[in-house]
Amino acid sequence: MSSVLASVDERTNLAGQNRLEMLLFGLGTNQVYGINVFKIREVIRCPELSEVPGGSKNIRGISHLRGETVPIIDLAESIGRAPYTGNDGFVIVTEYNRNIQGFLVEKVDRIVNLNWSEISPPPETLGTNHYLTGVVQLNQALVDIIDVEKVFAEISNIETDVSPTLKSTVTAEALSAITILAVDDSSVARNQVKKALEHLGFQVETAKDGQDALKQLTEKAEKLGDDFYTAMPLVVSDIEMPVMDGYTLTSEIRSRSELNKLHVVLHSSLSGQFNESMIRKVSADGFIAKFSPDDLSKKVLEILSIR
Repeated sequence: MSSVLASVDERTNLAGQNRLEMLLFGLGTNQVYGINVFKIREVIRCPELSEVPGGSKNIRGISHLRGETVPIIDLAESIGRAPYTGNDGFVIVTEYNRNIQGFLVEKVDRIVNLNWSEISPPPETLGTNHYLTGVVQLNQALVDIIDVEKVFAEISNIETDVSPTLKSTVTAEALSAITILAVDDSSVARNQVKKALEHLGFQVETAKDGQDALKQLTEKAEKLGDDFYTAMPLVVSDIEMPVMDGYTLTSEIRSRSELNKLHVVLHSSLSGQFNESMIRKVSADGFIAKFSPDDLSKKVLEILSIR
């Protein structure tokens, strides 16, 4: 698994081309699962764990890894499968939402290079209680991409309300005429953005991926004409999404005369260390790491010059 820690620059370039590298792993059945390599710090054999009295049943324990205390989450149990009972599993150490955590899995397989356009959103008939953000066909096998943000949110109970101090700096009525488009393949992440910005006073519409967002923006621009940029001046978009990622969406917006004056904020659970160059490359207005309702709201107010 040493290739997991390969060049950040190389993976940044992949993201800029609507591509990603995905680590394939198993949870004790024949089903294959995937996770974006860019979110992974390392993959290790499961270390000895300390118990967490009173903690979530999904947390198998904590471990001290490279100077940090890291919770180890049983990924199978978190998505409703039988918990892992073996002694030779692996831990995928990841960075999500400004936190380091490890996901316990039965086995890791290999890394594959994919285009986001190859990945399909989960069928809408699955409803809203599933844990998928996408699926992809690989060598006759259907790979499930787990909504890790949903898993993490259920354990950590993330706050979505803007602080009273920040809310007191604006008038909700003044913001109610402004609509913001929130784009994310995770329903949990979409709702986090929606609730935070609505709490501040904005109207918020949502899209499930870059292609869906582009379609909605084009239709709204055609419908509203000269009033478009006043009614919907800003897009808040995740970076990694099936069909069309956030970088590609931003590039498409900048290339279209009817959309190119839109403000775009990229909002991702990916580490911020590599984002500055890509933000400049695609001409986004900024990057905010998930998820802080105050940090996101401050950036939106700053870009829209609202005090």
